[in-house]
Amino acid sequence: MKKHSLLFLLLLSFCSHAQGLKVQIEGNIFFSGADSIRISQNFGSYFRDYVVSPFDKKGNFELKGIVPGPDYYLLRFGTQMLHLVIRDTNTIKIYADGRKIASQCNFVNAEESRQMHEYVLLTSSWQQKTDSALAAIKTDQSKEAAINQYMTEQFKQYQTALQSYVGMYQRSAALILPLSSINIDQDFQSYQNLIVQLYQSFPQSSIVQQLYQKYEFKKQELEAADPFARGKLVPDFQSLKTDGKKQMKLSDLRGQVVLLDFWASWCGPCRAENPNVVKNYQKYKDAGFTVMSVSLDSDRNKWLAAIAADQLSWPNHVSDLGGWQNKVAQQFGVSSIPFTILIDRDGKVIATNLRGAALEQTLQQIFGF
Repeated sequence: MKKHSLLFLLLLSFCSHAQGLKVQIEGNIFFSGADSIRISQNFGSYFRDYVVSPFDKKGNFELKGIVPGPDYYLLRFGTQMLHLVIRDTNTIKIYADGRKIASQCNFVNAEESRQMHEYVLLTSSWQQKTDSALAAIKTDQSKEAAINQYMTEQFKQYQTALQSYVGMYQRSAALILPLSSINIDQDFQSYQNLIVQLYQSFPQSSIVQQLYQKYEFKKQELEAADPFARGKLVPDFQSLKTDGKKQMKLSDLRGQVVLLDFWASWCGPCRAENPNVVKNYQKYKDAGFTVMSVSLDSDRNKWLAAIAADQLSWPNHVSDLGGWQNKVAQQFGVSSIPFTILIDRDGKVIATNLRGAALEQTLQQIFGF
């Protein structure tokens, strides 16, 4: 099997365990083409071997020794390798045909290792299809459009299979492999979904610890760059109320939980969400919840008519009638509406863009009913 490169370059350091873990792995890999087999980890530029055993003439082997602790390892023989999760001292058994290691390999007492092998088969199959498609196009460029159309459909099926795999093996250590194929800078949310599961299910793993530290660092970096990250103080502002004369500040509402809502009478999604905001306002207003609506309208009459029509009964409506040039919207960097910020009693961000059931659930958590 070709070297699997999804994880290896991420392993920059190794946090050894104070006490090692006794392991025993035995089985048979016939026609392996190798004279020995070993339990290793990959650190980018080199392998670290922990336990080594010879194959006998029939391909039988028995690995007995100490590894640093519960973790993700590689079982290496010749130029091939299998992915291995070791959690405890139970004897793992592996039986395989070295000539067809991908399709003919059985794991006993190693379900998560079997799941990793399943992932490798899935990704290898896609890679083979991709290689074949490129070769076919190179041979006959007149077929490029048809092949691209076919591969587009195949890619959709591949993505569906990957999603199914992740859903099927939630909280399994096998998620280390799909996690390591995700670029944290390009898809932070997917990375977060997997690493949180991994850290909860396999915190003993030094590799999972390293990946989680990488996630925490990136999370802090993103939050530092996000002016409305949870816990940050929302900047104060002042704007005109509906009479066009009196002004109010956001800080006037300090001590209450505030939904700061950027909207407009001409905004369909805003108007569609208004009944939900009204419902939550009526439910929680006596408990200390209010809404401050900043309108991006430019027509006063249409703004006031929408307030009346949607029964937006809270008194905190402001706008300078500047449309998209609204000074508060520009101050907050609002580029699309609806845009909301839920603010705690101290004026700090709880969450942004909560709508529908998400808003209701968050308010239930805050107020307890």
